[in-house]
Amino acid sequence: QLQLVESGGGLVQPGGTLRLSCAASGGRTLNAYGIGWFRQAPGKEREGVSCMSSRDDTSYYADSVKGRFTISKDNDKNVAYLQMNSLKPEDTGVYFCAAGLYGGCTRSLGATGFGAWGQGTQVTVSS
Repeated sequence: QLQLVESGGGLVQPGGTLRLSCAASGGRTLNAYGIGWFRQAPGKEREGVSCMSSRDDTSYYADSVKGRFTISKDNDKNVAYLQMNSLKPEDTGVYFCAAGLYGGCTRSLGATGFGAWGQGTQVTVSS
C-alpha cells in the first residue's frame, strides 16, 4: 500500500519561497501515479492546488497559484515536489500530497481518484 510523507513546510515571510516534498513508499514507482497537492486553510474547505498526470506529466494549477507554484516529481527517487515562490499570506494552510494509481489528476483539481494521502505539512506565510 502506497504511503506518502510530506516535508518542507514552515514559517516564511511574504514573498519567500518553500519547496514541499512528498516521499512515496510501499507502492509502485511514482510514474504510475497521478500526483496532487491540496491545501486547507483554517476554517476553509480543502482545495486543489496543483496536480500532475501519470500519463504524460501534464500539470494543472489553481488560478491563485499559477505562475508562482511548480509541481514536479523525481521518479527515480520516488519523490514529488511543490516549489512555491512569491508566497502570500493567503497561501497559509496545511498542504497535503495525494496519489492516484494511473489517474486522479484532472483540470478541475478535484480530490476524486486520489486514493493515497499524506499527513500534511503546515505552511505559514506571515511577517
